[in-house]
Amino acid sequence: MTPSVDEPSVRVRILVLGHVQGVGYRAFAARAATRLALSGGVRNLDDGRVELDVEGRRSVLEALVRELKTGPPAAHVTKIETEWSAATGQYSNFTIWY
Repeated sequence: MTPSVDEPSVRVRILVLGHVQGVGYRAFAARAATRLALSGGVRNLDDGRVELDVEGRRSVLEALVRELKTGPPAAHVTKIETEWSAATGQYSNFTIWY
């Protein structure tokens, strides 16, 4: 789906569960988000999940979620949870948070 120029920006918090730490998942997510011209960030959580906070057009964010379901070759994604909300405009690029 080609995003409409009039499509408003939204925000999505994404939690990725499975074997997603120590396999290059954050770098994979950052490359995908940057290629899709999205803004926000990604970080590992202490409980083994990976969290993304991303803003952009909903159709593009949905494309990112589809890519995240696969992840890099060494990852094994078992579940993705999404929480949609209004965009804040607080991000200017995409960053890996440590």
